[in-house]
Amino acid sequence: MTDLPLSGRTALVTGASRGIGSATARALGAAGAHVILTARTAGGLEEVEEAIHAAGGTATIAPLDLAEGDSIPRLAAAIGERWPALDALILNAAMLGTLSPVSAFDPKELSRVLTLNVSAQAALLAAFDGALRKAFAGRVIGVTSSVGAKPRAYWGMYGASKAAFENLLLSYADEVRQLSRVRVAVLDPGATRTRMRERAFPGEDPASVKAPEVVADRIVALLGEDFNTGTRVRVE
Repeated sequence: MTDLPLSGRTALVTGASRGIGSATARALGAAGAHVILTARTAGGLEEVEEAIHAAGGTATIAPLDLAEGDSIPRLAAAIGERWPALDALILNAAMLGTLSPVSAFDPKELSRVLTLNVSAQAALLAAFDGALRKAFAGRVIGVTSSVGAKPRAYWGMYGASKAAFENLLLSYADEVRQLSRVRVAVLDPGATRTRMRERAFPGEDPASVKAPEVVADRIVALLGEDFNTGTRVRVE
């Protein structure tokens, strides 16, 4: 068995500057994939890129705001000029928004959350559908949250966006099921030590929840599995 199971593959990771996205990018690089990193924070992406290179891997950074105008078509065009296919699309970028009663939502904030967590994800699927189909076994893994399936008081803004995101992913999975080798998985990372988790649970001991590297390892392992499209995975 090769030490680099993803050698020769190209993967795009969104929200790659920190947390689960950063850990996943590093794990993909360690597994031999060329990793394309995108997030709004150039400095964070550069740190991840340097870590991948230092470990012997390869990566390319693409700082951009996924919620901005034509940023996603521009990203897809730039990637398409360098790589003929995309083997893995890891949809990790998301915005928590303010935890508040539904009756107290700020309409502008709700719009921003839905734009990034839903509209931008649809745009990514549309922009990279062709490249994923050109891959020998294209894979899409969308990082979700338990509140997308189980509503919780004060989490309505984020939960609604994740419910819509899951429906979007599973609809895409059904559409490509018989037409391509693309496979789609919805991954719930569970309680994980991230900045978003720290915002949501400020009194929690970070050491009491798992590190993002645990989730990253599961994502890399999933890319090597022949799973049924539409699979749901929970990382305990």
